[in-house]
Amino acid sequence: MSEALFFHAGCPVCVSAEQQFIRALDPTRYAVEVVHLGEQKDRIAQAERYGVKSVPALVIGGQPFHINFGAALADLK
Repeated sequence: MSEALFFHAGCPVCVSAEQQFIRALDPTRYAVEVVHLGEQKDRIAQAERYGVKSVPALVIGGQPFHINFGAALADLK
């Protein structure tokens, strides 16, 4: 099973993306961890290491996929 990380900030764009994308991932293939960077600011550095520039973003296999635009990562610091 592959790990997927969904980084978001809790904004309406992020919540909508979470509802759409997380449901679309096959739970037999992906273990998804949802990370709310507004509440877990200590995880911002982790998101940056993966190359996340804005949220919402989904990281699969170490590759970031940016979804729409809710907030820049710099704005969450």
